[in-house]
Amino acid sequence: MKSDEELRQDVVDELEWDPAVEEEGIQISVRERVVTLEGTVPSLAQKIAVEKAVQRVDGVRAFVVRLQVSADGASMDADGEIEKAVRTVLDATEGLPADAISVTVDRGCVTLAGTLDWGHQRRAAELAVGRLRGVVGIVNRIAVCGEANPDEIGAKILGALKRRARADAQRLTIEVRDGVVTLSGAVHSFAEKRAAHGVAWATRGVRDVIDRMTVE
Repeated sequence: MKSDEELRQDVVDELEWDPAVEEEGIQISVRERVVTLEGTVPSLAQKIAVEKAVQRVDGVRAFVVRLQVSADGASMDADGEIEKAVRTVLDATEGLPADAISVTVDRGCVTLAGTLDWGHQRRAAELAVGRLRGVVGIVNRIAVCGEANPDEIGAKILGALKRRARADAQRLTIEVRDGVVTLSGAVHSFAEKRAAHGVAWATRGVRDVIDRMTVE
C-alpha cells in the first residue's frame, strides 16, 4: 500500500499531467489515504477537472474539496456571454427538451429553473453548464415532476446494479425519501461508485442523489 506521501506525489503528478488542469494555486494534503484539496481555481470547469483527476489516482480512499472558484473579472457583459453559452449548450445536450429550462446569470453564478420529467435530465443540465468557461457556480432549482415510490426506486436501483455487475449491490444501503436517494456503504473503486451513482440518477422518480459511499 502506498504511503500518504507517495499518494500525495501521485496526485501532484496527475494534476501536472492533465492538460485540463491549472495546478497553480492548489494545495494538496493526504492523511490516511484521504486527499484534501485547498486553494483557488479560475472556473467551475477547472474544479470539476481537478476532482476527476484525483479520482483517477489509485489508492485514494476519499477526497475533500475546499477549492474556491475565483470570480475575478466577472461583469454584466461577461454574464451576458455566459448566458448565451449556457442556452447554447442546453439546447445541444441530448435528452433535454427545448425551452424547458430558464437561465439567469449573476457574476458568473448560473441559476437554472424549470420542470423536467427525469432526475438524470436535471443532472445532465448541471453537468453541461459546469463545463463552460466563466461559470463560477450553479444554483440548480430545476424541479422533477411525478411521484416517486421508495420501494420501487430502491428495487430498480438494486436490479440495475446486479445486471451490470459494476458494484457489489449487497454491500450498499439505499434509502429513498421524497424522491431523494441516499447511497451508503463501501465499494472497491471510484468506478464502482460512479456506476452506482449513475444508476440511481437514471431511475425514474429520482430527483436528487446523496452519495455517502466510501472506497475501501
